Amino acid sequence: MPLLKLESLQLHYGTQVLLDDVGLTIRRGERWGLLGRNGAGKTTLLRVLAGELQADSGERWVRPGVRIARLEQTLPDADNSTVYDVVAEGLADTGKLLAEYHRLLHEGDDIDFDRLSTVQQALEAADGWTLQQRVETTITQLQLPQDAKMGELSGGWRRRVALARALVADPDILLLDEPTNHLDIPAIQWLETQLQQYRGAIVLITHDRRFLQSVATRIAELDRGHLTSWEGSYQGFLAHREQELEAEERANALFDKKLAQEEVWIRQGIKARRTRNEGRVRALEKMRSERQQRRERVGSANFVVEEASRSGKVVAELEQVSKRFDGKTVIRDFSTIIQRGDRVGIVGPNGAGKSTLVKMILGQLQPDEGRVTLGTKLEIAYSDQLRGKLEPEKNLIDNVCGGQEFIELNGKRRHAISYLGDFLFSPERVRTPVKALSGGEQNRAILARLFSKPANLLVLDEPTNDLDIETLELLEDILLSFDGTVILVSHDRDFMDHVVTQLLILRGDGTVEEQAGGYSDWEARGGQLVEPETRGQQMPASKPEPATSAPAASTPARRKLSYKEQRELDALPARIEALEQQQAALEARTADPAFYQQSRDAVDAVLAELSGVQDALDAAIERWAELES
Repeated sequence: MPLLKLESLQLHYGTQVLLDDVGLTIRRGERWGLLGRNGAGKTTLLRVLAGELQADSGERWVRPGVRIARLEQTLPDADNSTVYDVVAEGLADTGKLLAEYHRLLHEGDDIDFDRLSTVQQALEAADGWTLQQRVETTITQLQLPQDAKMGELSGGWRRRVALARALVADPDILLLDEPTNHLDIPAIQWLETQLQQYRGAIVLITHDRRFLQSVATRIAELDRGHLTSWEGSYQGFLAHREQELEAEERANALFDKKLAQEEVWIRQGIKARRTRNEGRVRALEKMRSERQQRRERVGSANFVVEEASRSGKVVAELEQVSKRFDGKTVIRDFSTIIQRGDRVGIVGPNGAGKSTLVKMILGQLQPDEGRVTLGTKLEIAYSDQLRGKLEPEKNLIDNVCGGQEFIELNGKRRHAISYLGDFLFSPERVRTPVKALSGGEQNRAILARLFSKPANLLVLDEPTNDLDIETLELLEDILLSFDGTVILVSHDRDFMDHVVTQLLILRGDGTVEEQAGGYSDWEARGGQLVEPETRGQQMPASKPEPATSAPAASTPARRKLSYKEQRELDALPARIEALEQQQAALEARTADPAFYQQSRDAVDAVLAELSGVQDALDAAIERWAELES
């Protein structure tokens, strides 16, 4: 049974066509993933679905009684409102009464009983007590501290509060705009489970490909104003889209060839204008109009990192470092060596100390115990430092290029508009104030500024937030080809899998675990991030609980490695990566249906090689774990 229908919707912003004859039907139980490039109009379409924005033409129909809630891309304000106040906002006027009732009850000896009585009567008339139970249940399910101030919460916890505000209305249609932003991996996995069990309909925008694959049962893509849909998973949609784009390119090529032939014909002169050829002339005019109206597919971003001279072999060495805040241990007795060319991923729950560890690695924060030694010739580009430096009233040339018309990259001068065009900013968009840009565009502006400086050490803190998937995949390719060192903090599991060669896992109790490979490799070996049981009480703080005390004898000291063993350990991550690549290549060969049409000897030889690679990989991982213990 349809809950909502869009028919023949048209919406323009100036000369930009956002929605062109868009139609969509949403039914109960469907979970839609909405894809599209940054600026394509995905958030605009969500606002149209929510009834917050009126299209220029077309029809929007909603079944009577259907409730719609939208999770916005931006976080709730970090102000003095309590968590309870913000969650209750999801119930409109009744929510305001509940928030006021909650505040009055917590005024201690100064309760205004007259006002309390008035609010109680209003709540009884609006069936407010049933809704009060719904607010409290939602807060409990999301483990939120109801009396905490929003200004005390991290971005991840404010995202949870916003989600609770959307869920408390028990909507039939839930609209989610980048719901995984600011969430840690345990929270993302929790949200996946909740959405898979959701009874109503869902439309979500996300850059997290694993989340999309796990949650969505249907895919819609907004491209040049047109909305196309696909019933099935994200991976199935990718194969379908590739076929569609190839067909479009072939059709356009044939059309352009025919148009060129007709243009040659019309220039032949008087013969083309004879009465018997007037139909052909009219057809040419129609073709010209059709070609002029064609909206070309937006190109891919095309940016590179300006690389500095090579750093020393050792980028940073941490020896038994510990860090505490207000008596709580964030990092405890951690040692590691980061070498030139390493791509290190840092993961952990929100508040586990990821940013603290990064700042200690960079020498910006001194440990309470232990020693940090930085390598030589380091030129560092740190994305987190740039987030607050985009001035909202200034345009991109001012923010990224310092107001200069030309910028020097790798020893060559480039025009600022040309450089920003590599990041998919049109000349008109370049002159737009930053405050008018979408979240994805602002993140691309940060990357543009980051990559304009020479660097041999890239430190990226949540670089994937709000990026469209095509730009995200290009960023992966750039980091893989970067000759320097990469330190990456991210909650995007697929991005980690594609980029990093080793992980630093922060558990939230002060311990830091090193693992070779990406996030899925660690999961396959039994690794899992879990939220501490005390998380609900811990949310307002940005630092983790101190580690549970235990007798010192229960944690054996790590055996000191010989020089030869240390060399072996240093070489193992690269060997493991090479073996995994060899294994993947062989598995791809065996997955080809034509593989088993070869002679039996050829098939057996490849299968034997695959078995040998698997044995070598298992041995390398076992040896790595032995040396690390």
